[in-house]
Amino acid sequence: METAVFVLAHLTDPHLGPTPRARLRELAGKRALGILNLRNRRRRFIASTIEALIADIKAKAPDHIAVTGDLVNVGLPAEYETGLAFLESLGDGHDVTVVPGNHDAYVRSTAHHALLNWGDYMRGDAAGGDVTAESAFPFVRRRGEVALIGVSTAVPTNPFMATGRVGRAQLVRLGRVLDELAREDLFRVVLIHHPPCGPRATHKRLIDAEAVRACLARHGADLVICGHDHHLMVEQIQGPHGLIPVVEAPSSAAGPDDKRWPGGYNLYRIERLEAGWRCTMEAHGFAPGDHAVALRTVRVLTAPPRRAI
Repeated sequence: METAVFVLAHLTDPHLGPTPRARLRELAGKRALGILNLRNRRRRFIASTIEALIADIKAKAPDHIAVTGDLVNVGLPAEYETGLAFLESLGDGHDVTVVPGNHDAYVRSTAHHALLNWGDYMRGDAAGGDVTAESAFPFVRRRGEVALIGVSTAVPTNPFMATGRVGRAQLVRLGRVLDELAREDLFRVVLIHHPPCGPRATHKRLIDAEAVRACLARHGADLVICGHDHHLMVEQIQGPHGLIPVVEAPSSAAGPDDKRWPGGYNLYRIERLEAGWRCTMEAHGFAPGDHAVALRTVRVLTAPPRRAI
């Protein structure tokens, strides 16, 4: 008997431009440094790259699209409107889910603007959920046999810092949510901007990564998808019943000549088999110097054990 496959597209870190003109009073502190850094980033991140990747995603017709943060650059109010237009170009709030990244909470004065502008894309199944409430994260969206769990690591930080934090209260709620979804026998996908594992500089780390890993070790998940470092990464962390794959996608704004990692997105094909879940990752995007978007890598992330013959 043929089984249904749920196809989830994952893109991250588009760092949308152009950056709006800032008033002089908006350039104090961290924002001024960020705008100077944008000059270098804009040479590497171009709109045509994002457009090509989005066109390829739409051609694949996934069941859902996940965006793991950093839609804006320096937290200017108009950037959040650009972010909303970008999300609307992908689909409506039922078919697209976003979690915020550190750039989406770049400065304290506008850190809440992502919630105000993108609420339809980060609201859980509960009707009328207030995305600006302290307990808005983690939110849960059930789509068929797949549960999308949105976790926020977006907190304002000092200049030269790009750290994230989940926080104790959100972690307690996350544990409860994961247990509930396990009882429903759903495939649990955690969306988070900062990766909870893997090496990175101190100024870019998830501050409570150890506590996040401990939560996943106790309560389990089937897949964790993230962004932040702008490169493809596949790691594993220990869960209660085996290893949990943690996958980071490259920046969806990086071109084929980007020195870190050419731009791309991931597709996850999630299928329930008689013996358990199978999840296959396809990495789509550019190769160095190749301006065509194409399938680059296929990897089975999870598969049920084979039965002895």
